[in-house]
Amino acid sequence: MNTKETLTEEWPLRPYYKRDLAIAYAPDITPASALNRLALWIHHNAALHEALLLAGYQVRQRMFTSLQVELIFRYLGRP
Repeated sequence: MNTKETLTEEWPLRPYYKRDLAIAYAPDITPASALNRLALWIHHNAALHEALLLAGYQVRQRMFTSLQVELIFRYLGRP
């Protein structure tokens, strides 16, 4: 099995709670700090931010949709 298949199995495209995805990207910091870091990455990546907004992203939403997760994976890579 190659690395790409392994990553796809570990992080399939599906809805994720923001907190869960943030912790996956930054497992060594507190959940609150991980959420803040993910929010900064999204805000500072103009292309990702615009794509998420077009996909219906709202800052206060608690869960990313499958489409939003796909966009995050495309721009940031899988955790």
